[in-house]
Amino acid sequence: MKLAIAQITPVFLDRDATLAKVVARVREAATVGCRLVCFGETLVPAYPLWLSRTDAARFNAADQKRWHSLYVDQAVSLEADHLAAVRDAARAGGVAVILGVAERPAERGGRTLFASRVFIDAQGRIASVHRKLMPTYEERLTWGMGDGAGLVTHEIDGLRVGALNCWENWMPLARAALYAAGEDVHVMLWPGSVGLTRDITRFAAMEGRVYAVSAAVLVRESDIPAGVPERERMCRPGETIYNGGSCIAGPDGEWVVPPVTDREELIVAELDAARLRGERQNFDPAGHYSRPDVLRLTVDRRRQAAAEWIEGAAAPADAGRSGGRGV
Repeated sequence: MKLAIAQITPVFLDRDATLAKVVARVREAATVGCRLVCFGETLVPAYPLWLSRTDAARFNAADQKRWHSLYVDQAVSLEADHLAAVRDAARAGGVAVILGVAERPAERGGRTLFASRVFIDAQGRIASVHRKLMPTYEERLTWGMGDGAGLVTHEIDGLRVGALNCWENWMPLARAALYAAGEDVHVMLWPGSVGLTRDITRFAAMEGRVYAVSAAVLVRESDIPAGVPERERMCRPGETIYNGGSCIAGPDGEWVVPPVTDREELIVAELDAARLRGERQNFDPAGHYSRPDVLRLTVDRRRQAAAEWIEGAAAPADAGRSGGRGV
């Protein structure tokens, strides 16, 4: 399988402009014969970097409310089909897409955000959405906790692909769930730092005997528009805030593509299924080296929602928004 990592910068807190960049990279990946193209964590509309730089835990702070309001406004609604252009590009190019977005789902009220991984198949369909299980540290101030509905794999050219967001890749049972789902290619979405990607990419590849793919984002001070509220508090002149670090390791832990930093780039690689088979001769964490009679994982894949609406025959169409009975 031929895949690409699109290490790009967002147009900070501008959903439509960032999606235009995503579409251009999907088309570029298709022209060079890729079957999958991967993007970093919450690339659309951006990672909420102000949280770690502006003392975001101050309760009821007016500046944090302004940033959050803008973030919600520019977040992705799948119900509104904000990813329509990406889906069209995937279908036209016959290429699958793994994209990190800040999602505002209707079934959670439409105002709480989740760090979501969206898998769009080569027919342009949204095949699955995984919401980050546990936001990391100050991320909990802006993202909700996800569920297991997206702990799935999808087949591309005979290889099964799964993906997790950022530090949930350090959760052993989340990785184990994807290994048990037959994962051959483990995609990790990151906000962008070689310090985050360098070690765990090789570790996950060796542990799972998989190809481990880290897709990261690049953000420099020059990428943050002048009109962003209180911009000077978030970045210093000339600073590189997130330096990328996208990379690919083979199932033996050796680099297929070592970390790429400090530049936007479409990173392309060929993955050989024979290497996967060979490395599993002596270790297969979900196969011959597992002991399900002793150690077993239970995964709840139900999608969490704020309410289950039980309607009467004459209930109005918008009852779920206007006082319908919730259970």
